[in-house]
Amino acid sequence: MSGIKKLAGQTLWYGIPSILSRFIGYLMNFTLPIFFAQPSATADVTQLYAAIPFLNVLFTYGLETAYFRFSQDKDKHTLYNTLSVSLITSTILLSIVLYILKDSIAAALNVSEHSNYVLWMIGIIFFDAIATLAFAKLRQENRPRKYAFVRLAGIIVNFLIVIFCVGIIPHYTGNNPNSAFKSLYTRFDKIDFYFIGNICGSLLTCILLFSEFKQIRWRFNAVLWKEVMKYSWPLIIVGLGGMINDMLSRLIYQHVVDVPPLEAKNELGIFGNIYRLAVLITIMIQAFRMAAEPFFFNRSKDTDAKKTYARIMKFFVIACCFMFLFIGLYLDVFRWFFTAINRSKWVEGLSVVPLLAIGNIFLGIYYNLSIWYKLTNKNTYGAVITIAGAVITIVLNILLIPKWHYTGAAIATFTCYLFMMISSYKLGQKHYPVPYAVKKLAAYIVLVVLLYLIHIGVNKLYSGHLWFSLLTATVLFAWFTWFVSKVEAKELAKMPVIGKFFSGHSNNSSV
Repeated sequence: MSGIKKLAGQTLWYGIPSILSRFIGYLMNFTLPIFFAQPSATADVTQLYAAIPFLNVLFTYGLETAYFRFSQDKDKHTLYNTLSVSLITSTILLSIVLYILKDSIAAALNVSEHSNYVLWMIGIIFFDAIATLAFAKLRQENRPRKYAFVRLAGIIVNFLIVIFCVGIIPHYTGNNPNSAFKSLYTRFDKIDFYFIGNICGSLLTCILLFSEFKQIRWRFNAVLWKEVMKYSWPLIIVGLGGMINDMLSRLIYQHVVDVPPLEAKNELGIFGNIYRLAVLITIMIQAFRMAAEPFFFNRSKDTDAKKTYARIMKFFVIACCFMFLFIGLYLDVFRWFFTAINRSKWVEGLSVVPLLAIGNIFLGIYYNLSIWYKLTNKNTYGAVITIAGAVITIVLNILLIPKWHYTGAAIATFTCYLFMMISSYKLGQKHYPVPYAVKKLAAYIVLVVLLYLIHIGVNKLYSGHLWFSLLTATVLFAWFTWFVSKVEAKELAKMPVIGKFFSGHSNNSSV
């Protein structure tokens, strides 16, 4: 259990910047309806931020996971130097290629009128890619506190710049037309500052990682590099496929939806907003992955490794269930917020948020399951699963978005992640069997979905008031908390701090 305690502690530290970044991201997201009356004005932000993850996969080409894998049996200094030289060189070259192709990229992303956005995008990708191995080094060395500090610093700077430039400066220059800020501010539009804030945050991140960069020696081991590339190239396919599954709906939405161009931009802005709300659940997934990947590799040779992985899966699914309930039961709060600021158009499509959230639980379980092919050097299987998921995503998005708009995109996401989760589990049990408590975990997921449906039904039958919605939501959330505490009392009794509250209880769970 000590290993799980350590993982839980590290997940918390990795989770702090993830949670705060999501929270700050939502604060910035909430500024979009405040500063832009029409969702169509924010479609370009949604479009470009959907493209960035694809390019990040190409820029980092699986080196992060490869670093964790090869640091187990290779000299860490040689490995870090070789991969850093490779990453820095390729990042510079790829950035130059993107700059040369910037006009074509702008046309492909339907932002030709604002091609400068592509330049900001290139800058963001450049600094984020350069920092990849430095962050991986912190994770591999179990230094989550510095990781959290650096991440938070970049996030906070990003947020402050956006709020200052988009929220404060316009008001100040309006009252002081002769101010020096006036000429500077008029060179950019409001959307520019969302990208500028991101670049400044990413640049600060690289500065704070200076000590990790300082350790790099310009030495390159070609033999080691080839071995790493043999391992990591399938991860590029996995990463690109994953981005297709995650981001494709937003990339192609306005190209396939059967409405006029302006309305397509409007719907894309709304969909980007509700999608970010749905993937609040990825806070848990992202924090878990940051801590779990090096943990899984480090524990792979333990005699009870598989049992540990099963326990981790259980706690992970329970945590995701709580996140799903929080999102689903309190959706009316978000609806009230946008309505209160006279931006009711932004709440269109909120009904698909729970479906997207369940799909993201499946994605989180898939990430958890994927350790089997990483530990057994069978990354090709991961690539095949992801490609198959990508095909499902592409076909369903093209077929369903024109008919059902947001709902069609949500169904595509849900179906893809369900397929990937089941496929990975079936193959994993064949090549690297882990005793997951499948029935119990499935029961938890079904239970929280039923609680969400009960909440919807009760509120439709008996009230339409916000206070009643919040009351029933809180009662159902509290009941699920009580239920889990009873069922998992034996496991919870072993946990630090909270364990004393469960020491007198027991449960029949074996995993």
